Amino acid sequence: MKTLQGKVIALSTLQTAKVSVERNWQHPMYGKQVRRTKNYACHYTGTPEIMVGDEVVIKETRPISKTKRFVVVEKIVK
Repeated sequence: MKTLQGKVIALSTLQTAKVSVERNWQHPMYGKQVRRTKNYACHYTGTPEIMVGDEVVIKETRPISKTKRFVVVEKIVK
């Protein structure tokens, strides 16, 4: 199962959190570091109390709805 780390950008509905995951990769021809961002709709039951701007760990799971394929596992405390 895939686990990713990202930042909560929205708590849109009752059990959904939008998480933005950023990754860096090197361009194959030019060698420049390129930053890419992808947003995931994640299932969130409210067990780890999260707010917008928190760092969280999300894990891949079975399809919960049309767009939700990940679930919030834990909040990263800094």
